[in-house]
Amino acid sequence: MAASVFDSAIYRDLMGDREVGALFTDSAEVRAMMIVEGALAKAQGALGVIPEASAAAIHRASLELQIDPGGLAAETGQNAVVVPALVAAFRSAMQAPEHAQWLHFGATSQDIMDTGLVLRLRQFLGILDPRLREAVAALGTLAEAHAEVPMAGRTYGQIATPTSFGAVVAAWGQPLLALLDRLGGLRGRLLWVSLSGAAGTLSAMGPRGPEVRAELAKALGLSDPEASWHSNRQAIAELSGWLTQITAQLGKIGQDLILMTQSGIGEVALPGSGGSSTMPQKQNPVMPSVLAAIARQMVGLNSVMQGAATHVQERDATAWISEWMTLPQMCLATGRAAQFALDLAKGIAPKPEAMLANLDDGRGLIFAEALQFRLAATLPRPEAQAEVKALCKEVASGGSLKNRAAARWPDLDLAAVFDPASQLGEAPRIARRFANAARNA
Repeated sequence: MAASVFDSAIYRDLMGDREVGALFTDSAEVRAMMIVEGALAKAQGALGVIPEASAAAIHRASLELQIDPGGLAAETGQNAVVVPALVAAFRSAMQAPEHAQWLHFGATSQDIMDTGLVLRLRQFLGILDPRLREAVAALGTLAEAHAEVPMAGRTYGQIATPTSFGAVVAAWGQPLLALLDRLGGLRGRLLWVSLSGAAGTLSAMGPRGPEVRAELAKALGLSDPEASWHSNRQAIAELSGWLTQITAQLGKIGQDLILMTQSGIGEVALPGSGGSSTMPQKQNPVMPSVLAAIARQMVGLNSVMQGAATHVQERDATAWISEWMTLPQMCLATGRAAQFALDLAKGIAPKPEAMLANLDDGRGLIFAEALQFRLAATLPRPEAQAEVKALCKEVASGGSLKNRAAARWPDLDLAAVFDPASQLGEAPRIARRFANAARNA
């Protein structure tokens, strides 16, 4: 097996994501860093920090030159960071030492790598955001269409009280809406330029350092933090936590769908079900299983990222390297999860007949709570509760709750108590409120 399923030739159609994967390649990293170096030189030239002619030459070269990532390996193995090797290769490829000497002036490796990462993270969020919003919109359509379709609500794996399929779908989608609402603020705290120099003071650029940083931020379409964030990893840790929460919610959808498709339940049909190598009758819930697996993996990866937020002194290679090893996997996993969630949201086919059959198996025990509260209108509630509990024990040995209740209290109108449509409570309104929110997201 490959070191990562996300870029495995075998598992690429299961776990791969071409759009997100393209952002986390060696070539993409090199290209992003070259863009940063070129924009930095241009900003410095405009402000007179380096010769303007050299700045123009470096900026032009950053757009035109192709640097082989493989050629950077040996030096990176010695230095632990790629930028020294990249700068050397960049200068050599320019074939203009009089201009190339000004490349990377006053910056440090982390400035270039972090800013290059942020450029790629911006693209990643630009891919992820519409996928999630489209998935939420599809869930909203599903919730509205089945707002009044009764099904068994379950707690602790047991049938509890009636709900609707639309309300179940709303419970899947509403947390995603809340998480998407947080994305704008996260972008504002994450999409920062990094330009602080060796120890966070910008000393090498003299008094014009802050102006250069502001100009670089403007050129790249990023925010200027007006300070170093070499050791301030709050935004990176926040992104990690947000991705983990996204995948946790998608994992909940996956887990619920696995249970809803299990033998003896069969309340939904799924798109893209997989087959068994030996059992012809099997249709495995592949996409829900991947969602649940990713959710579990993300918890572990997030633990590493939150630990990596503790950077010591002005810069910390140990914590920083932990980020490199972890964050790309989190992005790839979340991208794949979002695509599977979208495919599922568009393709889930509920089975109302199975839902109704599972809601009432003939014994009617799911209506016990409703019966209890109906009785509480004529009896003290503790007494009503005890009466219904005793009746449920009788039903366990045979008969139905409805028939036994009718025999016990013949004068009570119990029609609504044992009517699923009358016992949905707020479920239809929950489904429709979510559907409306999803349309406006």
